[in-house]
This record gives sequence, C-alpha cells and structure tokens, in this order.
Amino acid sequence: SLDRKDDPRTPFERDRARVIHSAAFRRLQSKTQILGTSEGDFHRTRLTHSMEVAQISRGLLLVVEKKQPDFQELLPSSALLETICLSHDLGHPPFGHGGEVALNSMLNKHGGFEANGQTLRQLTKLEAHTPKFGLDLTRRSLLGVIKYPVFYEEVCKTAWPDENSTTPRYAWLPPKCIFVTEEEILEWLLSPFDSSDRKIFREYLPPNQNEHGSSKYLSLDTSLMELADDIAYGVHDLEDAIALKLITREHWREVQVNCDSKWWDDQNLRHLETQLFSSDDDSSSQRKQAIGGIVHLLVSSVEIVKQGKFDNPLLDLNAKLSNECLKFITLLKNVVFRHVIQSNSVQLSTYRGHLIVRILFKIFLQEGASILPDPFRRKFIASSSDKEAARIVGDYIAGMTDSFARKTYEKLFESGKGSAFDRN
Repeated sequence: SLDRKDDPRTPFERDRARVIHSAAFRRLQSKTQILGTSEGDFHRTRLTHSMEVAQISRGLLLVVEKKQPDFQELLPSSALLETICLSHDLGHPPFGHGGEVALNSMLNKHGGFEANGQTLRQLTKLEAHTPKFGLDLTRRSLLGVIKYPVFYEEVCKTAWPDENSTTPRYAWLPPKCIFVTEEEILEWLLSPFDSSDRKIFREYLPPNQNEHGSSKYLSLDTSLMELADDIAYGVHDLEDAIALKLITREHWREVQVNCDSKWWDDQNLRHLETQLFSSDDDSSSQRKQAIGGIVHLLVSSVEIVKQGKFDNPLLDLNAKLSNECLKFITLLKNVVFRHVIQSNSVQLSTYRGHLIVRILFKIFLQEGASILPDPFRRKFIASSSDKEAARIVGDYIAGMTDSFARKTYEKLFESGKGSAFDRN
C-alpha cells in the first residue's frame, strides 16, 4: 500500500477513508433497503442504512467503555468499527434479497452467491484502489466484516430445485457464507491466531438435504457491527413502515404480548407507543422521539461477554444485548418481515428485481465477450472455465445499482429506451 509521508491517520482511519471514497460505497445510495428506491422519496437506501449502523455502533462502544472499562484495551477504535459498519453491505446486489436469490439461482453450480461473501470479494479484489488487492484494508477491518467464516460448499443444502420446476424463488435462498474464491484471504486473516482458535472459529452446524448449515462464531468487532445492524434494521425500518401506515398499533401490540409485562412497563414502552402512533400535528417529531428512545433502550443494554472457547480475546469476547432486549428486537424484526417485506406490494417489486437479474445474467453469460464493459470484458474473455466466467458476470451484476440494472434491462427489451451511445 502507498506510504504517504507525514500521514497523521491511524491505519483504521485510512481504511475508513478508502471505504467512503470507494465506488461500491457510492453505489449504495441507489440500492434498495426494503422499499425500492423508485417507490417514493421517503425511504432508506443501503447508504443511509450503513450510516445509521455506523452511528449506532459508536453508541454501543461508548456504553461498553463506560460499563466495562476493563475491556477498553481490547475494544475496536471508533474508526475501525465505523469502517466495518460502513462496509458491511457493499456486496449487496441490486433489488435487495430479490437480486441475491436470483444471483444464487444462476451461480449455484459455480460456487454460489451470497451478499456477505460478495462484500469480502468487493473489499479484497474488485474495488479499484489497488490493481490486485481491492481496497487493501487492514487485517482487523476485514476480519470484522466477515459475519460467517464458512464456505458456500460447506454449509449448502444438498437438494436444490430443478431449473425448470415451479418452486418459488425463495427455494434458492443461499446459505450465510463466504466464497471458496476467498480461501487464501481467510487463511491470511486468521493466520495470527493459534491453530486451536482457527479451527474452532471455522466450526459450523452441518447442512442436510433441505436446510443450510450455519457458522457458529464471529469476532468481537463483528458482534458489535451485527448488533448495530440489527438495531438499525429493526427500529428504523419500523419507523418507515409506521410513517407509510404499513404497521399499525395492533401490530405493535403483537410485540408487546410476547414481551415480559413488567419489563415493558419498566422501560416506559407504553409512553413510547403513544408517541410512535400519535396522530397529532407534530406526529413525525413524536415518532422521531420514540424511535430515539427505543434505540437508546437497546444500545444501553449492551455488554461484553466471554464465551470461554478461544485463547484470543478478539474471538472469545462477543457483544450481546440483554435477553429481554434481544427478544424485543427479534420481535420487531419479525413484525417488519411479516407486515412489510412479505406484503404483496413489496413482494411484487422484489420479484420484478429477481426476474431482471436472472435475465441479465443469462444474457451477459452468453454474450459477455461482446457486451460486458471493460475490465469485466477482458477478464471474461481470459477466463479459463464456465465457473470463472459465471463469477465474473456475477461480480458485474452484483455491482449494479437498482436504477442501472433497470436501465440496462430496458435498453435490451424496450424499444426507444436509451440510445446505444448512452454513457453507462
């Protein structure tokens, strides 16, 4: 990496700068969080979501530093944790999980596709900061981004739908993983740990015919990022859904019924409910106050726990919420999933994205040598196997924004949409 004379930044501050200035980070502004970026002006994109995750992670750090000062030396710096949080969604394809499932259905025989695995590829190989090593981030930043330190082939279910079957698209949901193409990178990331720690960290629950397996462990830094991600996803998507009247007071009560009533009262959640669903003139500011209150409640409950499994504290320590808060955020995410993500209007939009990605993939795999842009085209022509060619097409499509994927599809299928000489 370039050594710049008199650069006063820490390596993690430099990492954060590289992520923020990367093309993949800019593209997040036009990638779907839940509601498509074309569905109106009031929505969260993957960019605003990533910034919210980074902001919440700082709150988690401050709480732990105050509550458990003994762990101060081991905790990530705010620059390191922000780098991890700002990077965590860089590998997401266009159209959210619709695009992810579509790419996995096309890449299933070629090493598969999963957004977290693609994030690691993006950071270590695809970003243009260096010729061969992507953004060339520090070891600890990259380790923090890996939520699932297992390979696709290790945790993949054995029975997949037949290409031409009428199975619903979610049968192609990938396992949570990284790709075997990043095996050397994982080895390099884990090389400072002793062999026992490396072995345990890579343990997983095995798959069976119809269900994927899953990894068991993540590093301290990743556990903080994942909590911030869960809080941002559960609470802020709830805020959007209430504003759009997709979630009502009755849905909120579904959460309440499943929580401990004494805990609910102690946390003043009855008052927060009144603010959340206020119909006053200042309802949006009341809703903001309530959302801030819920985030504060969750963030305040964080603590670092020892797992007693690893020699190295970076792997052995994990951040956890209190049991009641964990239950609460899980129920919130569930309500958003059932009443927003599974609503037919969101599913129609997701399916449209799924279809566009599958069709684009087939076309680029067939015609890549002539219609892929450089440098993907050069790599495609030089590829030595179907597997390699398919991965290059996957990398290209995963990097598209929702709007660019839609425009590319329109150019191909709708006459009069876009000139051949439009700049991509």
